[in-house]
Amino acid sequence: MGHSRIFYFTATGNSLYAARQIGGEGEELVSIAQELRKTDRYYMAEAIGIVVPLYEFDLPRVVREFIEGSTFDTSYFYIVSTYGMHNGGIAQRVSARLEATGRHVDYYNTVIIADNAAQVFDMAEQIRIDPEKHVDEQLAAVRADIEARKHYIQPALQEEIDFYEGYMKHPFNLQPTNDEPFYRVTDECIGCGTCSRVCPGGCIRIVDTRPIYDYTNCAGCFGCLHACPKKAIQYATFDEPNPNARYRNPHVTLADIVQANSQR
Repeated sequence: MGHSRIFYFTATGNSLYAARQIGGEGEELVSIAQELRKTDRYYMAEAIGIVVPLYEFDLPRVVREFIEGSTFDTSYFYIVSTYGMHNGGIAQRVSARLEATGRHVDYYNTVIIADNAAQVFDMAEQIRIDPEKHVDEQLAAVRADIEARKHYIQPALQEEIDFYEGYMKHPFNLQPTNDEPFYRVTDECIGCGTCSRVCPGGCIRIVDTRPIYDYTNCAGCFGCLHACPKKAIQYATFDEPNPNARYRNPHVTLADIVQANSQR
């Protein structure tokens, strides 16, 4: 491939792993969480990609902010969304929305991978069934498409459209507030500060060895919950299927996620 850049957003490593596999050796990978700290965001490359997870059958809010506030000077612009169960026909819907704002999408595909939504799924089960999803084969196919500069927007299957429309009648709110917090911290907390270092929004401060949340910039990414070494961060408003199981992509280290998201 010619010079290209891949921008990624990750909480548990899935999209970072996908970006690495799609880009290959020597590809320039750039953290969206870090780039959002810049005021002048102009990027030029022969190809520019966005590799990010699906949140509520859309791009994460922080990714939408990044795209809307950035200029991409490229002849080939592509997006890859990782997801765990249903993609909701995201490719056609988001591509159409971006086209309406003057941003042409040449390629948009999705890759099914382990789902990190611990409020819905048992992470132990997600890890068990991950090999059945043939993630590397999917990523190899996407990489081949991009290397060939294929023009393709993944079609929205009717079953995905139906699932999306059903979900939107009762959506899960990924934008918590300080009055309605997502998480509670149990007495297992050791004050290590891991949660604050993996948070892409800088929402967590350690005060007297305890994490204090400010949800103003919360991305709803679940990164803090999954990264806690003592599983001391749990959902505040409902019971998880398995609060003793947490997830990180097996090919990505905690240090990788800290590097991608730390606001320090």
